[in-house]
Amino acid sequence: MSSPIFLYIIGMLGSMAIFTFVLRLVQPPEEDSSSLARIAPKGPGDISPWESLNPRGSLIERLDIFLVETCKFGPKIELTHMLLGKPEKPTPLNILHIKEIGAVLLFGFMYALTEDWKFSLFLAPAGFFLPDFINKSKIQERQRLIIRNFPAFVDLAALTIESGLDYMAAFERIIEAARVKSELEVEMGRTIQEISLGYSRRDALRRLAMRTGLQDVRSFVGLIVQSDELGTSLVDLLRNFASDMRFRRMNAAEKAAAQAATKMLIPIFLFIFPTVFILMLAPMMKNIFQDGGMGF
Repeated sequence: MSSPIFLYIIGMLGSMAIFTFVLRLVQPPEEDSSSLARIAPKGPGDISPWESLNPRGSLIERLDIFLVETCKFGPKIELTHMLLGKPEKPTPLNILHIKEIGAVLLFGFMYALTEDWKFSLFLAPAGFFLPDFINKSKIQERQRLIIRNFPAFVDLAALTIESGLDYMAAFERIIEAARVKSELEVEMGRTIQEISLGYSRRDALRRLAMRTGLQDVRSFVGLIVQSDELGTSLVDLLRNFASDMRFRRMNAAEKAAAQAATKMLIPIFLFIFPTVFILMLAPMMKNIFQDGGMGF
């Protein structure tokens, strides 16, 4: 290995170590969202996505049943499908098959590189979890689209309810007036449709909160349920809630601006510090490798 490449590797490893240390010091702990969204209970018209699997069917179906029932991947896949908005494609079964294909493709790729089937088989499970990162990115993008228009939706709901409409009628009026149906309007329309199919209002709203996986939507649903139970003014609650959301959004924007300096450390530690280390260590390393001594 040539001396410049060796020095660059040393410099990059050192800078990455320093960057990791600094990042852990300044980065706030992430919120544990594992308990924020759970699978909604089955209601009218809901069937299990695994009902079509035959325990005595093909090898693929038996593998699907093993992963769903024995390995307990079924609830997690259903949760992912729910947070994706329950699209027609991919279904939970499609998501499971994509994960299986990912494992097979990673095994074939690693075997083609190493020709070691044991090592390739050891890494194959990683391919099973790779699609989760893509689905997580889609979920986060969908949640971002929902929360972007949520304060305006709450304000419109407060104004419409104040005019004398029931809150469900107000939601329906807002959806009908929307020229372009965003993810938020689509979810509210699905909630209204579920009520027409036989769900109670409380259950339909609770399923709305579960499908979005957002704390603001859960708080919004809690306000409506509280207003129904206690008979308090929903208009005042919604206005205060919308103001609080805007205040927290402003704080989040200020926090992101304050973290910009920290994020600038990434290019500094990756590109600037290794170069500085090379310039500082190059003369000494040259004496060690070429002249056989330190030179003093």
